[in-house]
Formats: sequence, C-alpha cells, structure tokens
Amino acid sequence: MTNLCKALLIFLCGIAISYGQNKSILSGIVKESSSNETLIGVNVIIPELQTGTTTNEYGFYSISVPPGNYTVQISYLGYQNISEEIDLSNNVVKNFSLDDAAEELDEVVVEEDVERISIKSPQMSVNNLSTATIKKIPAVLGEVDVIKSILLLPGVSNAGEAASGFNVRGGAADQNLILLDEAILFNSDHLFGFFSVFNPDAIKNIKLYKGGIPARYGGRVSSVLDIYQKDGNSKDFHMTGGIGAVASRLLAEGPIVKDKGSFLVAGRSSYAHLFLKLSDNENSAYFYDLNTKLSYKFDSKNSLYVSGYFGRDVFDINESFKNIYGNAVFNARWNHLFSEKLFSNLSAIYSDYYYGLALDFVGFNWNSGIKNFNVKYDFKHYISNNFKLNYGVNNVYYRFNPGEIEPQGENSGVNYFKLTDKYANEFAVYLGAEQKISDNLTVEYGIRQSRFDRLGQDELNVYENNNPVKYNADQGVYEKATPIDTVSASRGTSIKSFTNLEPRLALSYSFDDTQSIKASYNRMSQYLHLLSNTSSPTPLDVWTPSGPYVKPQILDQYAVGYFKNINNNDYSLEVELFYKNIKNRIDYIDGADLIANNAIEQVILNGKAKAYGMEVLFKKNVGKLQGWISYTLSESMQRTPGRNANEPGINNGEWYFTPFDKTHDISLTTNYALTDKWSFGTNFIFQTGRPTTFPNGQYEYEGITVPSFGLRNNNRLPTYNRLDLSATYVPKPRKVKGWQSEWVFSVYNVYNRMNAASITFRENVEEQRNEAVQLSIFGIIPSITYNFKF
Repeated sequence: MTNLCKALLIFLCGIAISYGQNKSILSGIVKESSSNETLIGVNVIIPELQTGTTTNEYGFYSISVPPGNYTVQISYLGYQNISEEIDLSNNVVKNFSLDDAAEELDEVVVEEDVERISIKSPQMSVNNLSTATIKKIPAVLGEVDVIKSILLLPGVSNAGEAASGFNVRGGAADQNLILLDEAILFNSDHLFGFFSVFNPDAIKNIKLYKGGIPARYGGRVSSVLDIYQKDGNSKDFHMTGGIGAVASRLLAEGPIVKDKGSFLVAGRSSYAHLFLKLSDNENSAYFYDLNTKLSYKFDSKNSLYVSGYFGRDVFDINESFKNIYGNAVFNARWNHLFSEKLFSNLSAIYSDYYYGLALDFVGFNWNSGIKNFNVKYDFKHYISNNFKLNYGVNNVYYRFNPGEIEPQGENSGVNYFKLTDKYANEFAVYLGAEQKISDNLTVEYGIRQSRFDRLGQDELNVYENNNPVKYNADQGVYEKATPIDTVSASRGTSIKSFTNLEPRLALSYSFDDTQSIKASYNRMSQYLHLLSNTSSPTPLDVWTPSGPYVKPQILDQYAVGYFKNINNNDYSLEVELFYKNIKNRIDYIDGADLIANNAIEQVILNGKAKAYGMEVLFKKNVGKLQGWISYTLSESMQRTPGRNANEPGINNGEWYFTPFDKTHDISLTTNYALTDKWSFGTNFIFQTGRPTTFPNGQYEYEGITVPSFGLRNNNRLPTYNRLDLSATYVPKPRKVKGWQSEWVFSVYNVYNRMNAASITFRENVEEQRNEAVQLSIFGIIPSITYNFKF
C-alpha cells in the first residue's frame, strides 16, 4: 500500500471515530417473505430524520441515528411497503420480510421505485434494471434477455445484429468487466449474440456502471456489468420455466434446511438445430447452460454461498467444421458480520473460458482458453448515515492458452503444435468512502492501487532494440521483426510488472429534493487485451496479457450530469456529458495474422483512443403506460501515430472512427398494462450505421483484380432501425399459489427491415461489372413462449 493510501486510511479512520459517538444502530437483513431471498437495493428510510440507506448485495443494511423512537419505512419495487415504530434507545437488529405486491387484492400503488434516480446520491452513470422490468421488454426469439435490455440504455450499443458483446460509451467489447456472482466472464453471449449467457429466471439483480465506477472495481476501462444470481427458496420447493419456439428453460429451487439453507438449479437449451436436421440441413447451432447455487445461514453473523455456471455453444457446418466455446465458473463466498457496522465478504473464485475448433476437413482440433483463480476480501463499514467505507484486497492469477493444435487420428497430415502458454498475476488493494458533507453536498471518493506481473514462460522472444515490429521504409509497410534470441523464465519470476494508482471521485449537489447536478472522475487500468481485427468478439478471438511489448490500457474519464424528478417522481430526467481518454489502445498492422501466432507482439502497435458525447434518459415511472426514451450523441475515435518522425503510423497517424462509433442512438421502450390479464410492450431503435472501410478503387495484378482501400473506417453502413412488439397474457393474474402461467407473444422487426450487417464488393462475371452485396441477419421474427411456475 502506498504512502498516499496509508494517509487516506488514517484520515478516514479519524473521521469514522468522530462520527461513531453517541449513536444507536439499526441493522439487519431484508428478505422476500415467500422465499427468504435477500433483496438488493431496498430503501430503508427514517422520515423523522430525513435519512436512510439501501441494502447491499447480500440484503444487509445499517443505520446509525441518535437514540430515540422512530418510524422505519421499508419500500421496494413490486413489494408491499412496511412502516413500523421502533425504539432505538439501544442498538437493534431487525430483519424485515416483504410480501409480493401481487398478493394484494386491491389496486397496488407503488410509491418507491428502486430504478428511479437517487437525487442526492453521488453515484452517476449507473443503471439498475430489475428482472421484472427486463421481462416486459420484447426480445428476439421470444426470450427476455439481459444484454438486449441494457442495449436500450443511453451510451450502450453493439456492433449489430448477431454480434456478441456490447459497447459502452464508444468502448470495445473487451473493455467491459462482466461479473456473475463476482466471477469474471469473458463472453456474455450464446449463438453469436442471439441469446445472452444469463438465464433470466436465475437472476436477482443487474447493475451497469458506465462511469463514476467505485474503487472496488478494476481491470477494465469501459464499464462494469455486475449481476447476482438468486439464492434459492429456503421455505418451499418451486419450479419455474418457459417453453419457446427455439429454446426452453427450467429452474428448481427449495430448502436444504428450512429457513436456513437452500438450493437452486437452472438449465436452458436451444433445439432449433433439431428441426434443421429434419430438413436435411447439415448445419446446426445450439447452446446449453446450467446455473447452480447453494446457500446456508449458519447463524445471524455467518452465511455461506456456493454458486456455479457452465455454458457451451456448438456451431457445426456440414459436420466438417465444429466450433465449441463457453464459460465455466465456480464461486465460494463467506459473509461474516463483525458487528452491526462492519460487513465482510470473502470469495474464492475459479473461472475457465474455453474456445475451440474441430476442423475435420483438414484433420485437426484447435483448443485455447483462459483460466483464472481469484481470491478477494471486501469490507463495508457503516460508520454512520453520513459516512460509509468500502475497502478490500483482490488477487487474480491467470493462465493463458493461446492455442493448441491436435491431429485427428493417425491419418491426419497435421503435426501436434502448442503455442507458448502465458501466465500473469493481478493484485489490487482499494479504499473508498461515501460522505455526506451537508444536506446538499454528498461525495464518494477513493483510491485503488493495482499491480500486474507478467510471469515467466518457456520461450520469450528478444528483439533488436527491444522492438518486435519494424518499419520497411522502401515499401512503406510495417513488418514482423526477426527475434535475435529467446529466453525462458520460471513461473515465479516477474518478467515485467506494472503498477498503477487509480483515483476515483464522484459528487452530487442537490438544489432540493427533486433536482441535482453530479460530476465524476475515474482512472482505471486494463491489463488484458482482446486480439481481434473484427468489430465484434467471436470464439476465434484471443486474449493476451500485458508484458514486455504490450502496455496496459489506462483510462481517464470525466462526466457531469443534471438529474431531476418531475411531478412527485412520476417522471425522471437524466442528462450526462462524458469524455474518455485511453492510452495504449492496441491496433494492428496491415495484414496482421492473429490466429495461431506465437509472437503476437510482431503485429500490434500501441496507440490511443478517445470518446465523448451526451446521454439523455427520460422515464415515465408510474401509471398503466410506463417506459423510457434514451438518446446518445457521441463520437469514438482511435489513433496510432508513428513511433518516430520517420514512420507514418497506422492510417497515416490520423484519427479514425472506431468500429463502435454511432453518432446518433435513439431507443424508445414502453410497456402498457391494458388489464390485469393483458399487457403490451414496444421497442423502437434508430442508430447511425457503424463505420466500415469500402474499396476506393482496384488494380490488376497478373490477371487478378485486386481492390484498393482508403483510410480505415472512412465509410458507414446504412442507418439501423427496427420496431419490436410484444403481448403478454396472464390467464389468472390474481393467483399466487399453485400453477401460475403466462403466454408471451412477440414480433421482432415488425416492418421486416433488412438492416445491413456488412457490405462486401465483388465482380459480377455475367454482367462484367462490380457490385455491392449487403448481408442482413434478421428480417421479421414472430415468436411465442409459454412461461410457468409452481
């Protein structure tokens, strides 16, 4: 820990002591009454003092107040409110259980909404989505989807239909930290973006950080998508599922020991490939995944959670080319309550991302992947209502398998070949605080120190002048440099280390209870790089760690915003401006070969990137008609100048649009509750076409026509737009026990617009002319899904 971190810790502890005097503490857990499922983000309010808090990721809350008698109000979207008088002459531990609002026979009026903006909180550039909201959004192929839902938020987009991953504020897909129960996922999609890896029935809470990212998060420079699974029902056995035209899912949960322990098992699988085989179609694509979780509460201060995820995608072309990829994670977490004010969580996590190919027509298998082992210990210290601390440590050990070629059988003409494995270790310590300075001003500040060590490997190339890429001035191109030597080092040796200090700051100034301005700054470091020369991640992409020839990416992001609740919170408005600057964003020399390359440093150069823009989110929170409209105006660019005056760099050293740039991005999402039985949803999306590079001419070489290309990403695909509709029918909406069901009817791309995924150019031999050919993925797609639970 640096001297700056130590000084900050001493300062914060001094504040903590002064805040902790002559206070009574109200603390406890908030759960769902029917299942004992802990609830995240529940509002716990003491109106007499105009103060309150929200429950953390494990349902825990703590409030410090002067001794006395107070009213405590508990509210959460979709649940009945609780108001209770409590004597706080001394410390009180009080657990609350919330009843589902659907159990009320009369009309339910929800007064508090967890998804509304918190005017006085310094947290900005953050979006919460409940599973209830996500399930109302029309989705492709009839299944609600986490990734498709966040694409409707301002500042979030993707590379197009059937593109994996998502892009935040002009960043690349690999710049997003994706966490499932705190475990790192390296791929968020099934079937190349048709589905996400997150089973909606198993998800409890979703939070997307686009900026103002707290100090406890690190390792990526664009965003954090933090998702928690349900714990499982510790009271009764229940099953939930859905049967769709393309995929189905089933979840089972129940008690291990009633009111103390629970289990959850959920599975999904697609089966469209079975229908293809009936039509003599030799191609197939399908996925399957499994979510599991065990939870056990030993006593009021100790709980254990064990969770896992396993998923695979299989893409088979004519039984001669098979692509298999997916995530596997395992996580054991121990929650311990040291006191009414100090909550801790210790996690041990294993994550494995596998991607491979079976090429029968050439007789070999290709296997590659990433494994990491993560240990983290986090603390949340509720010093007072006006002052809270977060601190902890995190260590991740990585093993990278860049690729391995195995011959298929004795008759294969391919020899066994293994690229050199890479190893690394990433350590971080962080300290953060949230402090209410006055009734109007609240700040959140902290610091994170990260250290990344590239560990020894069997063979590491050594180059003249330490430069793996050389510039051929005669031909005007960059070329691979020839190694002058190779060295080997043990796994326990650090061959290159990086240390970065990452300060974070966010503040909120509220004019009154209805409007505020907020500002934030955060610096973040990313030590892993996705090697891809396509606009969206695919299973052929290769991750590599920073090291002797690849520097870590460093982000500085600034944001300022205006936030307002309108008409007693019936409506809300968020307007944000942001600017991002990223150092050491890698780019590829022309003709770069990324696959099966044992010296990837020979084809990449370090550059820089920037993005800036404005985001607007207007929401209607109450009534039969609810929804939001989001608009993003932004620009995302990249530049790789020459390393000296004699080199032109990439793209002549000029700025060019990244493949994720979309000048205008508009989304309209609505849900209308016509009756208790029928509700309707709509999505409308309009986006500027993404940048691409078209040929600007051609020449002939030995009788072959060769296209020539201009500056990178100097052209654009046509604008993208579509309309989706859905209708949900609940036969017995007042039924809360026994078999409950609903029918979901949806139409994706109602007016059948053939949006361009890409445009290629070719020669039409018959007509003796060149022509442009547009590739479109989706037309209109109707679907129907039957959901049930009992």
